[in-house]
Amino acid sequence: MADARPLRLLALHGYRQSGRRFHQRTGSLRKALRGRAELLAIDAPHLVPAVEGEASDDPPRGWWFSRPGAFEASEAAEQPAGLEESLEAVARALEERGPFDGLLGFSQGAALAAMVCALRARGDRRFPVAFAVLVAAFASRAPAHLHFYREPIALPSLHVVGDTDAVIAAHLSAELARCFVEPVVVTHPGGHFVPVAAPQKQAYLDFLGRFCPGQGQAEQPGAGAV
Repeated sequence: MADARPLRLLALHGYRQSGRRFHQRTGSLRKALRGRAELLAIDAPHLVPAVEGEASDDPPRGWWFSRPGAFEASEAAEQPAGLEESLEAVARALEERGPFDGLLGFSQGAALAAMVCALRARGDRRFPVAFAVLVAAFASRAPAHLHFYREPIALPSLHVVGDTDAVIAAHLSAELARCFVEPVVVTHPGGHFVPVAAPQKQAYLDFLGRFCPGQGQAEQPGAGAV
């Protein structure tokens, strides 16, 4: 039975961000979704080397590295590091700070959210979510990660793509969207940020309107499979 509450989304920030920074940068989105959905941003488990001028009380973080202490989305990293710890961190947050209904990911956090969707669609009970909103997402090029995309990902997804994104090019986000079953894709004319102009706001509300609180916990894809 669905709960009488707003949807709750676990929010996964981008590389070199943090939960606190992502919370600050999604203020307009949280206002747009007020009454319909709530966001809770968590920190990635890995610290990223800081650059001069960054606040030391809120160090930048990442979900995995393509090489020691660094990350590049387009790199086919032979020895990526840190992903398992991040999957464990997401599973722990879903269990300890839930219930959650879906995921919101941005950039590297959206790439991680897509991997979680793949595991969920295969029946992994650590990740009881019903959908994902993926902003500036991409598929990892690391050979060790390609298994996430070998089967169509059968979980509802909204993909938000910036036509002029200079960090995660639009074609990378479109490529990931094609890994999902019946993805919803919305574009915007801007760059590398979470857009909340009227067309995108309506797209968020339309997509979230398909779901009821508690739906992810009630449904267990792959249950009973052998």
